[in-house]
Order: sequence, then structure tokens, then C-alpha cells
Amino acid sequence: MKITIHIPTQTLQLFGDSGKLLRSYPVSTGAKGVGEENGSFCTPRGRHVIRAKIGAGMPVNTVFVKRRPTGEIYTPQLGAAHAGRDWILTRILWLSGCESGYNRSGSCDTMRRYIYIHGTPDSTKIGVPGSCGCVRMRNAELEELFDLVEVGTQVEIIA
Repeated sequence: MKITIHIPTQTLQLFGDSGKLLRSYPVSTGAKGVGEENGSFCTPRGRHVIRAKIGAGMPVNTVFVKRRPTGEIYTPQLGAAHAGRDWILTRILWLSGCESGYNRSGSCDTMRRYIYIHGTPDSTKIGVPGSCGCVRMRNAELEELFDLVEVGTQVEIIA
């Protein structure tokens, strides 16, 4: 399996081992565009792998902070009470860069930047850039993807 995230079209595609397209999902990447530098709030480009899968078996809309479930389940009321919060919901696929000096090590390290593929509130617009650098997906689609991929799955982010 391999994942390709295409920034211009805001899509994530899952390919099987034979190269056949298995799934295609709309996503939302960094509102500030692409870039690898720590603190840029941009989506990093290049070759990555899924380093960790977090949240298996948790309810849809489980709220995560620092990769840990908070015990909260997102609702519009919770969202209104914490306006402006960057919600990480349902599941997390934590990415790690594979290209030393570009998206791995030093000030450009994707994993140390905490770049994930993660769920987002249903009210969040998908298909346009809007995240703080991560790749946001609809919760139901993320659950499906989460169940299809393994740790070590290749992810390429193309601008």
C-alpha cells in the first residue's frame, strides 16, 4: 500500500501493492501552504511513512491532545466553548519524514513537528487548505483509511 497526498487538488489517494487506486478522499492541508521548517505551520512535502497509528477502537469524535484521548467527545457545543482550537479527532496517523535534511532531522523533522493525518469536526471545510500543517480528513473516511493501512505505509506529499 502507498498513500499519495496531492496538495493542488487537496486529495489523498490510497494505492494497493499493484499500484491500483483503491480509495480517493478529499483532505485539507496547511492554510499557510507547503514547507518543511519547524514552526512554519506548513504541510511538509516529500516521502514519509506512517510511524504510528493512534486511536484504534476509540469512538468517533474522540478528542486528542498530544496524541492522548482527553476523555471528551467533540460536539458543536464543545467546539463553541473552545473557539479557535485546532481539533484533532477520532484517529491519528503520525507521519515521519524519510529524506534526511529535507523532512527528517534537524529543524525540518516531520515527526518532531507532530504532523498527522487526523480527523476534524464535521463542520470543518474539507477540500481547501485550512489546517496548521497536518492533513485533515472527514472522520468516517479516516476510520476507513486507518483500518486499511499499517505502520510503515509509505506516504508521499506532492505540491
